[in-house]
Amino acid sequence: MSDFKLPDIGEGIVECEVVEWRVAEGDQIEEDQPIVEVMTDKALVEITAPEAGVVTKLYVAQGQIAKVHAPLYAYQGESEGESTTQLQEAHEDDRSATHPSQAPSQAFNNAVEDAAELPGAAPPKASGEGVYSDKGKVPASPAVRRLVREHGVKLTDMVGSGKDGRVLKEDVLAYLDQGKTVEAPDKPVSDQSEARALGQEPPRIEPLRGVRAVMAKRMVVSATTIPHFHYGEEIDVTELLALRERLKPQVDAQGQRLTLMPFFMKAMALAVAETPILNAQLNEAGDALHYYPQCNIGMAVDSKAGLLVPNVKGVERLTLFEIAREVGRLTASAREGRVDQADLKGGTISISNIGALGGTYAAPIINAPEAAIVAIGKTQWLPRFDDQGVVQRRAIMTITWAGDHRFIDGGTIARFCNTWKGFLEAPETMLLYLG
Repeated sequence: MSDFKLPDIGEGIVECEVVEWRVAEGDQIEEDQPIVEVMTDKALVEITAPEAGVVTKLYVAQGQIAKVHAPLYAYQGESEGESTTQLQEAHEDDRSATHPSQAPSQAFNNAVEDAAELPGAAPPKASGEGVYSDKGKVPASPAVRRLVREHGVKLTDMVGSGKDGRVLKEDVLAYLDQGKTVEAPDKPVSDQSEARALGQEPPRIEPLRGVRAVMAKRMVVSATTIPHFHYGEEIDVTELLALRERLKPQVDAQGQRLTLMPFFMKAMALAVAETPILNAQLNEAGDALHYYPQCNIGMAVDSKAGLLVPNVKGVERLTLFEIAREVGRLTASAREGRVDQADLKGGTISISNIGALGGTYAAPIINAPEAAIVAIGKTQWLPRFDDQGVVQRRAIMTITWAGDHRFIDGGTIARFCNTWKGFLEAPETMLLYLG
C-alpha cells in the first residue's frame, strides 16, 4: 500500500481545503483519473492518480484542511503485487450495505465504524465522523459536532433522526430549542449561547478558507503597507459605446463577446507606454523600481470561490479581438474557480469593473505588488454641455484610481489618466498606435 502525499503546488502554498472527493475507499482507479479537488490560496486544483490501483484510505475528509507533503489518500497500486480485484472485493464486502455511489465522507465514516467494532480496537479520534462515548458511537458530521461543541451540549444526550441514528443539524437545534443547554467547563460562553440568551437566532459560522482567506490577508497587507493615493475622474464613453456596437456583430460571428473591457485594457497599455512608471513595481527592500516591458492587465472577477484577479498577458501586442477572447476565457474560468496558476501570476496593473454590478464610485485597494488599480463605475446617461453650450445626452462613466504613493504622485497619475481617458473618449485615435 502506498500513501499519496499532497504535492507542493507552488506559490508558497502550505495547505489547502479538500473540496470534493471523486472516489471512495475501495474504488478502482486508473492512471491520471481525477481523484480529488482541492482549493488552494488562489484556485481550485484537480489532483489525478499517479497510477492504476485501488483506493484503500482517505486521510482527509471533505471540507477539511490537507497539508502539503502530508498523506492525502492511500492506494494499492497494480505494481505492488496484490490483486487489485481481490482488494476491491474485500472493500465491497466491508461496505456491502452502502450503495457504490455513496458520498466519500459516508464511506469514510463506515470504515471508521467498522474499525471500532473489531475486538480490542481503540475508538478512532479526529479523523472519523462518529463521536464515541460510554454509551456507544453517535454518528454525526463535523459541522454538527462543531455546533454541539459551541453550545456546550453532548451528542449522547440527543436522539438522531438520520440514517443509523445519525444526529443531524435539525436534531441539535430542536434539542437546543427545548432549553437543554449546558455551559462547557472552563470555556467562555459562545456567541450562539449569548444570542439565544438575548432571544436572538445564533449566527451561522463559516471558516474563512481558500481564496477568501488569502484575500483577507493580502488586503490587510496592501492597505497597511502601501500608502494609497486616490484620484477620481469622469469619462465620456458615448463614442466608445457607438464603436462597440459597430464592431459587435463581427466579434459575435466569431463566437466571442465584445464588452468594454478589451477597450479599457488596450487604451491602458497605450497609456502605460507614455507613463511606464504605472507598470513598475517597488522591490521588497523599497529601494529600487522594477519596470516591466509587458503590460499584463489584471481584472477582478467575483467568482464563487471569492475574488480572483487573472490577467491578460502582453496586452500591448494583442488586437482587440485577441483581448476579448482572453477576457472571455479568464472570466469563465475564474467564475468556476478553475483559473490556472499562470493566469494569476505576473500582473502589472489591474482593473476592477464594479460598475458591472451597479456601483458608481469605489475606492479600490491595490493588488500588491502592483503600482495601481482603477475602479470603473457604471455608465450613466447624463446631461452635459458641448463646446457651444448646448446640453446633450452623454454616456458618462466614473472611475477612481488608486496608486502607490511611495513612488507615484498625484501629477503622474493625473497625466496617465488623461492619456487613458483620451483614448477612450476618442477611440479611433488608438488606430494611430496599432502595429
